[in-house]
Amino acid sequence: MSSERQFDDGEETMAKATGAVDDLYDIRDTYFPSDPDDKISKLQSESDLALKLLDSIPLEQRRLPMQRATYEFLRGKILDVFPDYRKEAEDHLSKAVKLNPSLADAWLCLGNCIWKKGDLSSAKNCFTLALSKGPNKKILCQLSMLERRMAQGTENEAEIVEESIQHAREAITLDVKDGNSWYNLGNACLTSFFVTGAWDHNKLLQSLKAYQNAEKDERMKSNPDLYFNCATVNKYLENYERALTGFEAAALKDPGLNANEEVQKIVNLLDKLESLLRGQARAKRLVSLASSLAAINLNSSYRRATVDLLSEGLNKAVAIMGKVLFFIKHDNVAPLYYILCDSNQICYILSVYGIRNAAIKEGDQLTLLEPFYRCVDISWKGKCYQFKSIRVDFLEQLLVNGKALSPHQAVRTSIFAQHKP
Repeated sequence: MSSERQFDDGEETMAKATGAVDDLYDIRDTYFPSDPDDKISKLQSESDLALKLLDSIPLEQRRLPMQRATYEFLRGKILDVFPDYRKEAEDHLSKAVKLNPSLADAWLCLGNCIWKKGDLSSAKNCFTLALSKGPNKKILCQLSMLERRMAQGTENEAEIVEESIQHAREAITLDVKDGNSWYNLGNACLTSFFVTGAWDHNKLLQSLKAYQNAEKDERMKSNPDLYFNCATVNKYLENYERALTGFEAAALKDPGLNANEEVQKIVNLLDKLESLLRGQARAKRLVSLASSLAAINLNSSYRRATVDLLSEGLNKAVAIMGKVLFFIKHDNVAPLYYILCDSNQICYILSVYGIRNAAIKEGDQLTLLEPFYRCVDISWKGKCYQFKSIRVDFLEQLLVNGKALSPHQAVRTSIFAQHKP
């Protein structure tokens, strides 16, 4: 065989090996059997085949500088497909970037590999060094994810997460149709919602919009985490039916997620809310409790109203009074749920974000300023849920027994968007 023919055959084999590696990562990202060991087994068998194909490239060709860099990169990438750190993968990827420092995908894989080892600062150096050679949406996304991981437990956690959001937005400017970039931005905004106190409604809306843009990319429809995280946002936006549908879809795509547990938590909460409200509606004590609310003085800049007079959504320059009947225990950290009654003896649900649970007690009189109102009316698995609901996102929206809450009553929660390195 002529050397020219041999070279062409080697190039063809390299192209096939590249395709095999792409297929291998497609399995990693889209195959979610009920038994996680089945996935590892499949990855192992497919990676063995990819390595065998790669090693069939003639040795003479593998020694050529550019081909050798690609060979080392592909070999390292194959070995790095598994969730655990593998030194052999790092060694091959390190060789690849030394042989060809402009090989962006090799820097990306090397950073991910080092991340698995737990050396986050070195992983960040890989990503920033690669970006110094030119913009790259994949590396910007990984840097954004890594920053969120590095932010956990630090004093300037919120600031680092904001940097993560900025890098996520930079990735989108490079390709506004890339679903993974939008998904990453959604995760960054959701993380920001939690680390800044789980009260900023706008962060949730930004996250939801990003996830909706991610869903437009057909490639993202196989990503169970997208459905799970989007459902999480809808849960905190109190879009209960959308949250239930999303968690159910996530469970179908990846049984390994705890999505079915999330469905059950929401159903348990809705059952409890409905049951307690139904019981309070018949309580004789409502008459005396409701009459005491009429005596409360109100700042003249607000118009006093009752629940039945509220408009759907935000009610500006409006205040309503309520007596706390019950604090409702449930399975999540946030929000805090209470049952209140107004001066017309109408009972409703109050959900409060970003404050300590000791700030409001049963029997307290609450003044809710500019309340966000919703009439919940949903159906799930043949059961209907209907109740009036008010949401409070800001400390300043709440007076307890006529007094404003002090800043130390604000609380930070530590729940993070589900994403993988």
